[in-house]
Order: sequence, then C-alpha cells, then structure tokens
Amino acid sequence: MTASPSFLDRLRAECPALKLSQDPSDLTEYGRDWTRAVDPAPLAIAFPATTEEVSKIMKLASATGTAIVPSGGRTGLSGGAVAASGELVLSLARMNRMHSVDPLSQTVRVQAGAITEAVHQHCEPHGLTWPVDFASKGSSHVGGNLATNAGGVRVIRYGLTRNWVLGLQVVLAGGEILEINGELEKNQTGLDLRQLFIGSEGTLGIITEATLKLTRLPPPTDVLFFGVDGLDGVLGLFREARRQPFTIQAFEMLGANCLQKVIEHRSARPPLSTPASDYVLLEVERPASEAGQQELQTWLESLFERGLVQDGTLAQSPEEACALWSLREGISESIMSAGLVHKQDVSVPIRELQGFCSRFERELGEKYPGHTLYLFGHIGDGNLHINIAKPEGLERDAFYARCKQIDEDLFRLLQAHQGSVSGEHGVGLLKKYALSFSRSPAEIATMRAVKQALDPKGILNPGKIL
Repeated sequence: MTASPSFLDRLRAECPALKLSQDPSDLTEYGRDWTRAVDPAPLAIAFPATTEEVSKIMKLASATGTAIVPSGGRTGLSGGAVAASGELVLSLARMNRMHSVDPLSQTVRVQAGAITEAVHQHCEPHGLTWPVDFASKGSSHVGGNLATNAGGVRVIRYGLTRNWVLGLQVVLAGGEILEINGELEKNQTGLDLRQLFIGSEGTLGIITEATLKLTRLPPPTDVLFFGVDGLDGVLGLFREARRQPFTIQAFEMLGANCLQKVIEHRSARPPLSTPASDYVLLEVERPASEAGQQELQTWLESLFERGLVQDGTLAQSPEEACALWSLREGISESIMSAGLVHKQDVSVPIRELQGFCSRFERELGEKYPGHTLYLFGHIGDGNLHINIAKPEGLERDAFYARCKQIDEDLFRLLQAHQGSVSGEHGVGLLKKYALSFSRSPAEIATMRAVKQALDPKGILNPGKIL
C-alpha cells in the first residue's frame, strides 16, 4: 500500500499551510529510525503543526487508502518508524508546544513532538519532573515514548511511561479526534482507552497531545560504581540493595568488555583500580538524616568486608556522578564504533536472569565461536541489551545470516524462561516474526481484532507488530 503523487496534490490543495518535503535528505532522515537494517523509501514527509492538520491528513489518507507512518524522534531499534514502501511519513516534530505546568494538580499538557529532556527542563523550575528518563532523552519525543511505552534507566523507581499519563489526544485512522480522560486521576467509566494506544506503536491511532502526570524532583542522590564477580555477584548485590531502607533510583549492569570499549572510545579514565568481570552502577536517594547517611555508609563498608564487591567508588561530586553515568550510557555508541554489531533488546523475570544469561552465553560460545557478546542492561527490571559483534573475516551477509540463527536460539531460550522478545524498543518491523515467542495465539488474534476495529483499511503504520 503506497501513496501516489495525486494524493500529494490533493493534500496540498486541502492543507495549503501544511509543510511537505520530498527532499532526498529528508526522505532518508525521516524515513527511518535508529534501525539501519531496512532502507527507507517514503513518498514524502508531512510536518503538521496542529492536531487539526493531522486529522485532515488522516481523512484524506482513509479516503484514498494511503499508508501513513507516524514519526517521532526515531530513536527506536525495531523499525517501528521505518517507511520502506512509499508511505507518507507523518512527522510530529513541529508539534512541540508545552503548556504551563499546573503545580496544584502536578500535570502538564504537551504536544507529541515535545523532546523528553525539554519536558524535564520545562518542569524543573516548579520542583517537578516527568520521571521518564533514558540515554536518548535529548532526541526522543513524548509521542514516541507513549507509542512504545518507553522504559529506561529508572523503571525500578518509577515504573513505565504508561504510569505517568493522565490524558491523551488521539487522531484515529479515519481522522476522528479523541480526547481521552483529560486531567482525571479517577475515571471508572468503562475501558481505559489511554492504555490501548500507549504501546501500540502508532498502529491504532496517532497521539498528538498528552496530559502528563508529574512528580517531585528526586532528592540528591548518590551514584556508586562497583566491580563484582560475574552475574552471581551482580544479582547478589541487587538482592542486598533491595533489603536496605534507602530508595534505589537505578541499578545497571555492564560486562567488562562493555566498560573497556567505552574507555577506549571516549578516552575515559577507568573508574576502579581493580578489574572485574562485571560492573554495577547503583544510584540511590541520599538519606535525609545524618543517621540514615551513616547507615548507608556502614552498609557500603560491609559489602567489602563480606566480599560482595571486589572494588567500588562513590561519586564525590555531580561531575563525578555524570562521569560514572557516561560509562553506562556510552556503551551502545562505543561498541558500534568498533564495527558491525547485531543488537537485541529482551526482558526476562528477574528470578530467571541467572539461568537465562548462563545458558545463552554457554550456547553462544559452543554453537557460534568467535562471536563476541557485549551484555548490559537494567537489572532492576530484567531488561537486557544483547549485542553481538561481527567476527573479523566474516562477510557482512554471512554475519546477518548467522545472527538470524542466533536470534532463533535466543527467542526459544526466552520462551523457556518466560521472557519477552522486546523489553523496551517494541516489535515494529523487525520483530513481528518473533511475536509468537512471547504472545499466545489467542493474544495475537485479539490484537488483530483490535487493529481491524480501529484501522479497517490497514493504513496506520502497516506491517508493524502484526
């Protein structure tokens, strides 16, 4: 299903103020996300400025059967924002207005194109924040965060994006505009339609505005970096941390080779003097009382006394804390700079992490020798980022063919450990073939029925998820 030049002519006539581009650089830039496995081939890029313009676009698309690919910051890794078959890309980039923060209700209404980090900065003077945070916050859009139910580094503290939305404005496939829930905290009047669109990857409707739920800025935090002995050590430290009275903001794990790549790529100083097989970045809310701070210090000392960590450091300033975080947030960029890397984003129950990781590393080494595994992730919510580097001497096409075999083994293993083939980047274009590893036939049939009901012509982000 592709758009036609006549469609663009009608669109220009019916929406004379609409910004449209067929510039080759725009087609490439807006026709894809961070995925590079699929070449973009959109017909054009539309940049609406209002929900009304989005509605007009969708009414014409519905009347002509034209496929539409919604586009936000395009930071996903599953091809959810790829336009590869002559679709019209509908970019929300111009729709970035943020209304005044309401300190009483602790809410703010923003357009879908608002940058995540800009929302944080907008709310900060009021002592409030939207607690959705990840490495791509400087380029990701609120609409994309909602469409993928984004996770990130603070899920252990605040939960997923869907927890921090009160109301949505959504344009349906036929152009109808829905105003869902407004600013209500409580509204028990049937189905909660917000949750239908959150996480749907733009396949059911286009989110154009949202009323976000805010919370107080977190108190000062302490950032710690530990070297531990294997995943046993990672999980042992996590178990210990969860028993303590302080509040965990983040608990991140990275393998030794991940840290080494970041140090090499960024010419960074090693954070610890003693090397380890695995590392943990722990961020906790600093206790308000002197007694609480002493309790935290005593616990840290006990970790060394009991041999639960091999080495560790506590950031002594905000600059040191940022430097420690950069070691975690710079992993993807650093390993990709060294060569071709195949990436997977998966999730398993926390209790299954040890067994899953041990089996996967063993099977990878036995069946696919020479393939280097870079493993890191959000241990606090069971979300792992699996990166496999292309061995030297192996041709690109042969590497991709090998990765398909590795993925099949990985997905079967995930199924055995009650995991998910996508932890936070969605299904999109690249993982729809693997959906059956995480969802039952009955669940998939139900999703198809919802899609048919809301988008009977199949024009919204076609080919994604299902």
